[in-house]
Amino acid sequence: MPFTAQGAMWALIAVALAVASPASAQTSPRQRLSALVPQIERNLRENVVPFWFPRSVDREHGGYTVHYGPKGKELPGGTKMIVTQARTLWLASRLLRAKVAEASLREAADVGFRFLRDHMWDQEHGGFYWEVDPTGQEVRGPHKHLYGQAFGLYALSEYYVATRNREAMELANRLFDLLEEKAWDREYGGYREFFARDWSAAPAGERPYVGDEVDQKLMNTHLHLLEALTTYVRAGGRALAKERLAELIAIQTQAVVRKGWVACTDRYERDWTPILDAAGARVSYGHDLENIWLVVDALEALDRPTAPYHDLFRELFEYSRTYGYDEEAGGFYDSGPPKKAADRRGKIWWVQAEALVSALQMYQLTADASYADVFEKTWHWVDTHQTDWESGEWYDAIQPDGKPREANKAHPWKAGYHNGRALVEVLERMASLSARE
Repeated sequence: MPFTAQGAMWALIAVALAVASPASAQTSPRQRLSALVPQIERNLRENVVPFWFPRSVDREHGGYTVHYGPKGKELPGGTKMIVTQARTLWLASRLLRAKVAEASLREAADVGFRFLRDHMWDQEHGGFYWEVDPTGQEVRGPHKHLYGQAFGLYALSEYYVATRNREAMELANRLFDLLEEKAWDREYGGYREFFARDWSAAPAGERPYVGDEVDQKLMNTHLHLLEALTTYVRAGGRALAKERLAELIAIQTQAVVRKGWVACTDRYERDWTPILDAAGARVSYGHDLENIWLVVDALEALDRPTAPYHDLFRELFEYSRTYGYDEEAGGFYDSGPPKKAADRRGKIWWVQAEALVSALQMYQLTADASYADVFEKTWHWVDTHQTDWESGEWYDAIQPDGKPREANKAHPWKAGYHNGRALVEVLERMASLSARE
């Protein structure tokens, strides 16, 4: 696929970054970063985008097909879950806003929005179902989970920003109002996560779609609600959303951070007491790195300074770099026990994606060249090992032996959201670095 005019623009940005560096600093971080811009542009335009668009668009039943085998071949059957349906709508809308393949992406975004509105939204009780069959006619997951609602809000807000479709904003407002009424925890802060279809208490003995227990709160769920509210605030949603976003910033920078480690854990009682049993006392490097840049983004949406949080960001990043980073080859491992080296040493696609944005974000905030080094080495890993240049998309995971895990390229939990978003974010941040000179 040849580079488009947009691709030429990124090439010019690369030149501008290089020229901005003094001739005597041939190995400066900015110059090294600038050299990567064409590679990043190529990965987005020639690998990720064409894998998903337009072929994932289901013109017969609506929404998106998210069911492809290890070599990218479409598989029969499958399901349509709110998380990946919303993530793919979000990605189409975000790429549309970034002016990547604009014509086909508008169609893709419109199809995805209509599917969420007509098939995944509960017309009787409000909110999004968890899962429907591939036709959208049979509801397979009727209960309401905050994780899915968060991605619904994220997608509707981004779709509105990209298209100015008022119907999308109206639906986003209805969803925000529902979450405020049914899920916001007035006593302890944050949000309750799992409910019956009618938003009453979850049925006895029912296991939540995400997490282990009905009354638990997850750092992961609240992290994704944070990103959703950030976009909703920017879209011009309810005024109250700014207050709720500020509360989520506090949760993501205080309640979920274990102070003795300066790392986050995922599982909490309703009152934010951490659950640190064998399963709970783990650090997900990808979530901690993602948390850094999403909090920065949320602060900027509220027009608040980031400087008071820089020490925390440094320590969170340093923890992941110390215990979960592959200094030799680049890239971050999956997770590990507190204050010990990673014991789950596969390299998962979404972890690498979030690490790229986080490392570049930290370089933007601090001008510390070590963050540029992490970015550069991790990018080399992604482009040469995590990316499947033969069949398209990124491998689900690279195992410790260096071989890709034999896993489907797309399934209800894997779409193009993490890596597509990371590539767009990185390119725009590269442009921002150039503009500062």
